[in-house]
Amino acid sequence: MEINEHIGGPVRIGTKLVGDGHPSYIIAEIGINHNGDIDLARRLISVAVAAGCDAVKFQKRTVEIVYTPEELAKPRENPFGPTNGDLKRGLEFGLEEYKLIDRYCTEVKMQWFASCWDEPSVDFIDQFNPPCYKIASASLTDDNLLRYTRGMGRPIILSTGMSTLEEIDHAVGILGKKDLILMHTCACYPANYPELNLRTITTLRERYGVPVGYSGHETGLPSSIAAVALGACCVERHITLDRAMWGSDQAASLEPNGIGRLASYIRLVETSLGDGKKTVSEREHAVMKKLRRVGASA
Repeated sequence: MEINEHIGGPVRIGTKLVGDGHPSYIIAEIGINHNGDIDLARRLISVAVAAGCDAVKFQKRTVEIVYTPEELAKPRENPFGPTNGDLKRGLEFGLEEYKLIDRYCTEVKMQWFASCWDEPSVDFIDQFNPPCYKIASASLTDDNLLRYTRGMGRPIILSTGMSTLEEIDHAVGILGKKDLILMHTCACYPANYPELNLRTITTLRERYGVPVGYSGHETGLPSSIAAVALGACCVERHITLDRAMWGSDQAASLEPNGIGRLASYIRLVETSLGDGKKTVSEREHAVMKKLRRVGASA
């Protein structure tokens, strides 16, 4: 893959431009943290609205395609039944639930989209006219799914967890760089701080010349905020009402106070970064007159 010296222009997602020079696009991932409960999903959307997020994201799977019969038949205690298949099916929303999600997001002016793990799921979500598609790290090597999703003609956000640069090269080669955002991530739930390797954001920006964001699965806020300072144009974090709730992704999620603080801190960091030109600010002139004993040399 040819190394790029310049980062490409912004990508439009709905009404927002995502890329250098624009505010970070903050995604609150609901994923499967709704636990199969549409009322809980609505409450999580409301949390994202209150925090000032730009979008919420769900996950959509056709269970019988994504998982083998053997995997679905495995014993697994869960609220929906005794098998792993009961769990997977119980966590999947259908048409009626997504109609309610779409209606509610329209009412509260919140963009929403989904990670689709198979081609029928792409078709299912496309009927709601999503502003973009997310492709999960687990699907980065699924060439057919990449081509199918790209064929919808919408912007794509591609997570790069558990992937080598060679695998990312291949995926980018299939998708093309138009309307593409890459997300650096560590695909562990939760991720430990030494695993995050945030400087990879710079590596991806320089290598591919497309906007790069950060999808965090750690338990705290500092690294997600640091990602913005390193050039992440998009930040995604899972949200939950309570990290102690039942569910596999709850522990790696942010509670309402956490996502609110994250959004606020990101905006403060963006304001603080400035343009990189060294100047004496207007308010510094008064301080300089008061504190400097020796003026600047001629």
